[in-house]
Formats: sequence, C-alpha cells, structure tokens
Amino acid sequence: MRDAITGLIGRYDQLGRYLDRDAIDRISGYFSEAQLRLAAVELINREAAEIVREASQRLWQADPELLLPGGNAYTTRRWAACLRDMDYFLRYASYALVADDSTILNERVLNGLDDTYKSLGVPTGPTVRSIALMADVVCEQLSDAGAGSAEAINSIVRAPFEHLCRGLADTNVRAR
Repeated sequence: MRDAITGLIGRYDQLGRYLDRDAIDRISGYFSEAQLRLAAVELINREAAEIVREASQRLWQADPELLLPGGNAYTTRRWAACLRDMDYFLRYASYALVADDSTILNERVLNGLDDTYKSLGVPTGPTVRSIALMADVVCEQLSDAGAGSAEAINSIVRAPFEHLCRGLADTNVRAR
C-alpha cells in the first residue's frame, strides 16, 4: 500500500530528481491535513457500526423497496450482506483517507468488483448511494465535533468515498 509521500518520492526517484518546491509543498500540505485525517479515521474506527447503521437507515428510508420482496436487500441474508459490504467500503475508505492515496481502493476493492457484482446480480446504484451516505454521516459527525472547517472536511474526507462511488458507478451493473 502506498501513501501520498511514498508515491511522491517514488515518482521523483524514478526521474532521478531532487524534491523541488512543488514536491515540498505537496508534502507540507499532506502534513497540514494530518490532524483532520487522523480525526476522521479515529471517528470511523470508534463509530463504524453506527456510521453503517445510520447510512443504511437513510438508504432504506429513501429507497424502501430494497427491503421488500424482489429488492436487493430482501431476506435477512441479503440485508446482512449489504451491511457487511458497507462496512468493508468504510474500512477501505479509512485506509485511503489516512494515506491520502486512493490507489488501494482500485487494487483491493474496485478491480474485480464489477465481475463479482455482475455474477451476483447486485445493482451498484444502491451501493453507490450507501457509500455517499456514509460519507455524509462521517462529515456530519466531524463537523459536529468541530474537527475542521466544512470546506476542509468535505474536500479531504469525502475524497476516498467519492473515488469508490465513481469507480462503482463506472461499472454500470444492473440487477437481473
């Protein structure tokens, strides 16, 4: 797994260059965001079950047919699988968040997920919405805790969730 600093250093090493002003500014920016990134990851670690619960409740409220016969979360087994997957996405988003590098999301989550979801007939629309809702919950809780400005929270904390959403939306998987 890479992080923003090792990725940056790796690029400069491949070019055989010293770190220039742009590289130093990027490293400085990474460290200036560290407090917010750590606060977000601590919140996610501490409140993961609550974040998943709240986001799923918002999803079911907005899209109740998911829980009805024929819906993708109908039956206890499918409902539990949805919650499990939400927790999985939340955990990986926290890794990418602290590393400031979404590469791990491609390697560990998005690559191959298209085939898996297609084979299982899982539509990505509700999955994408659930990921966006988890980002909403995390950002709201961080704002309520005074962890940073709304602008910083939205730009930094939402980034890995948005990467997941874009990656899943690109698969354009439909239910059978």
